[in-house]
Amino acid sequence: MSLEQHYDALLVLSFGGPEGPEEVVPFLENVTRGRGIPRERLKVVGEHYFHFDGISPLNRLNKEIIANVEQELLRRGHDLPIYFGNRNWHPFGEETAEQMAADGVRNALVFSTSAWGGYSGCRQYDEDIRRIRQHLADRGLPEITFTKLRQFYDHPKFITAMAQAVTESYGRFSPEDSPRMIFTAHSVPLSANNAAGGPEDAQLYERQVAEASRLVAQEAGIHDYDLVWQSRSGSPAIPWLEPDIVDHASALHDEDGVENIVVCPIGFISDHMEVVWDLDTELRQATDERGMHMERTRTAGPTELFTQMVVDLVEEHTSGREPEGLGEVTLNGCTVNGEACHEGCCQPAKRPISRTA
Repeated sequence: MSLEQHYDALLVLSFGGPEGPEEVVPFLENVTRGRGIPRERLKVVGEHYFHFDGISPLNRLNKEIIANVEQELLRRGHDLPIYFGNRNWHPFGEETAEQMAADGVRNALVFSTSAWGGYSGCRQYDEDIRRIRQHLADRGLPEITFTKLRQFYDHPKFITAMAQAVTESYGRFSPEDSPRMIFTAHSVPLSANNAAGGPEDAQLYERQVAEASRLVAQEAGIHDYDLVWQSRSGSPAIPWLEPDIVDHASALHDEDGVENIVVCPIGFISDHMEVVWDLDTELRQATDERGMHMERTRTAGPTELFTQMVVDLVEEHTSGREPEGLGEVTLNGCTVNGEACHEGCCQPAKRPISRTA
């Protein structure tokens, strides 16, 4: 039986981002819903969006990924339509689900644009799916079954795509430059990193990021590297994963005399706002002020390997074959209709804090 007879469609589910200055504050209101942050404060928080005329690159980059995956599906003989929905801005997942229902979709796969476990990287997408299904039910629309594909932090093609990017960046230095390797990912509140499902779930996100960094460094032939964090937000009183990338790079120079660094945004699949602002703008400014040579690696999303990986995940699920993975940290599997892999998986903090994108 062909793949398209099992599933009607693939939904790419992501975070969302504004596409004009008038959309920035309403978008941030969605991101921070329930936290009571005044609009005036959100205008300050949105500085990095206004710096880029209020446009997040995320929707454009996701559409690029979708176009690539569409071609790869056709190349492999799968006539599987792809839909695109977001959590926090247009096209909202609910809007997209209405169109899917109208088109006759009843059994869809979901690719969420996160490689990771933890609340923000995994469980929150399950919540999105439950909310989307409730939206359809509230409007009397046909029910759709949504099966979210598994995490892919250690998929061989993801690791290879990032290792190739690291090797390319190292190639921009002379051998005598001896650049320092730094991996970075989005920080999260420490409370959000602790799940209630036992030792296998404890600090899952942090452990997966560390394992992916190890695998990329190993494939790139790098034996010494740092793992740091970025893009934290919220109250300074709440502990988050540290150290911060800008603080760390500055200390490497000021305290250790490091002049050259390679920075790999291992936690991000595309060059969206956390990359172009936090790394290409704020980190670049800090390193330029110190006369440092900083090379930021490309991300995996636009690559042929990443495209192939997405379709591999689809085929892996529909064929029932064993997941491909290189890591030694827990890899949680597919979820159906937003139900967690197992009790306690990727539990949220008491007041979950959404990422920006």
